[in-house]
Amino acid sequence: MPGTVSLAASLASLPEAQRLKVLADLTDEEAAALEYDWQFWARPNQLAPIGDWQTWLLLAGRGFGKTRTGAEWVRDKATSGKFGRIALVAPTASDARDVLVEGESGILAISPPWFRPHYEPSKRRLTWPNGALATTYSADEPERLRGPQHDAAWCDELGSWRYPDAWDMLMFGLRLGPNPQSCVTTTPKPVKLVKDLLVDSGTTITRGSTYDNKANLSPKFLSKIIKKYEGTRLGRQELYAELLEDMPGALWNRKMIDDLRVGGPTGKPVPEMRRIVVAIDPATSTNEGSDETGIVVAGLGFDNHGYVWEDRSGAYSPDGWAREAVAQYHNRKADRIVAEINQGGDMVESTVRVVDRNVSYKGVHATKGKAVRAEPVAALYEQGRIHHIGAFPVLEDQMCGFTVDFDRKAMGYSPDRMDALVWAFTELMLEDTETGMLEFYAQLAAQAAAAKEAEKGKTQHG
Repeated sequence: MPGTVSLAASLASLPEAQRLKVLADLTDEEAAALEYDWQFWARPNQLAPIGDWQTWLLLAGRGFGKTRTGAEWVRDKATSGKFGRIALVAPTASDARDVLVEGESGILAISPPWFRPHYEPSKRRLTWPNGALATTYSADEPERLRGPQHDAAWCDELGSWRYPDAWDMLMFGLRLGPNPQSCVTTTPKPVKLVKDLLVDSGTTITRGSTYDNKANLSPKFLSKIIKKYEGTRLGRQELYAELLEDMPGALWNRKMIDDLRVGGPTGKPVPEMRRIVVAIDPATSTNEGSDETGIVVAGLGFDNHGYVWEDRSGAYSPDGWAREAVAQYHNRKADRIVAEINQGGDMVESTVRVVDRNVSYKGVHATKGKAVRAEPVAALYEQGRIHHIGAFPVLEDQMCGFTVDFDRKAMGYSPDRMDALVWAFTELMLEDTETGMLEFYAQLAAQAAAAKEAEKGKTQHG
């Protein structure tokens, strides 16, 4: 289809004789240069927009080619000689190194031999032959961006940045040259940072889906990701790059979580902890496409409020999640590991104790559905009694997508991170599951009765 494919794809579609003639007419130098000519290989929606803009926001699905697009944008800026100091910012330091710089589609991989930057990992710096510099930063460390000045910035997966303040610090320093610009490559998530950029007059927006890059993706990758996400709500975000708002009727919403956020750039203090627990919702298998293991570290402060310290969930082997949970137990000086044992039974405790036999451990058994367990914890958020120390994008996605009639198949995932969070605060703030729920529903009944009496009184005096 005209306008939607690269020049390379257009050439490949020509009859063989015509295609060979075009290639034969190239000189050796032209043929060598063509391999690194992004204008030739890129699809139109992978090329920077024309015009006067401050931020190019590329919202695209998995496998679209966001990393290659961002890396080529940086290479173009460095080549031009007009952008001498470039910031490379990713959610974590390892993301910046492993994806933006050293990844298969990262800056080193896409650079031609005659213009390949010198990389100094210890200095987090790339230096091009013409003197252009790029420095890597982690969005987990906003303070590192306070002070340095740049004239260009590539920001990857902005929707997953734990500390939004990193964007503010970056923007304060993006002030060199006549036209400082930033390129943001991200899967769309309805976080404040992304939504603010969408309505900013200085933002130019490009959208793309996984299927735009189908010709270059492994059939196995396509089969796996389509099987997992196609036809689901999450698939609309991960494949088609739709920006999904909070699920109607969800037990949590983003404004609630944002308003209660503390620590770091928020300036709101975190008190000393009375208790800290590591909660685990273990996956039942380790096959391709298996659920994640939820691992959440949470505490109860001396102010009797709850605090989320860490979301360390992920796809682990049993030994892997046990080691991660025990490591967090020691790192945070926790007083207990709490683990759901519905599927694993005694094997869950045995797996933990193989790593460290001396940890304090408690197995919990779910006798009620996820929604019934989650409602009392959601009520604590509504009362302003639970706070997130920083942001936990994937955990918060699960929370804001969870309704009382949650359908795992329709949503495309299991809320394992949310489950772990619920177990943590059930232990910390609701005593035990059954007692906590009874108290919660008793409070609701009392509130309803009081409201009914108040309404009755108004009617009698009306």
